[in-house]
Amino acid sequence: MRIILLGPPGCGKGTQAKKIVAQYGIPQISTGDILRSAVKEASPMGIQAKKYMDGGLLVPDNVVVGIVEERLQMEDCRQGFILDGFPRTLPQAESLEKVLGGLSMPLDCVVSLEVDNAALIERLSGRRTCRECGRGFHTRFDPPRIGGKCDSCGGSLFQRDDDQEATIRERLTVYARQTAPLIDYYRKEGILVSLNGMEEIQKVWGNIQKVLEGCSG
Repeated sequence: MRIILLGPPGCGKGTQAKKIVAQYGIPQISTGDILRSAVKEASPMGIQAKKYMDGGLLVPDNVVVGIVEERLQMEDCRQGFILDGFPRTLPQAESLEKVLGGLSMPLDCVVSLEVDNAALIERLSGRRTCRECGRGFHTRFDPPRIGGKCDSCGGSLFQRDDDQEATIRERLTVYARQTAPLIDYYRKEGILVSLNGMEEIQKVWGNIQKVLEGCSG
């Protein structure tokens, strides 16, 4: 089962990816994680990536794609994988298609979780994190028992810069600009499935399972 999860920040992609990993035993491949791993292990592509990262530069597409290709050839990907956070742009999607073709590992489906911006802003701007132990809370969906204090250790809660409303709006604008062409691309390939990410977590999970069982059957 080889799939891509698409969705804007705050859509629940990470939560659903963990459920897929647990249910189907395939690895979740996050570009951030594998970039750090490749640099740490000093793989050929990791060495290249480190040069850009040390200079405070964005790692170019050809290096990111190369690192993804290295990761896909590892033993645990033989039965499938979930790509999370990649591809982000149309050129990356086209490069990925070439890589997967060369590895004889075509995608089974691309699942896009759709959530409107107002709900995303509410989800993200309400997040709070404990300064001491790192536990997460939400002002509406998972509030602490005592305002501003962590239930676990009593540490103070704070809002990350990424979760400020102005920053969220900019992230959503960038996502929409980059991802709209991706959605059209995979729709034309006939492998895109759009799901309502506004529903309760278990309902979304049930819908994802139906999709995955259909595309892998």
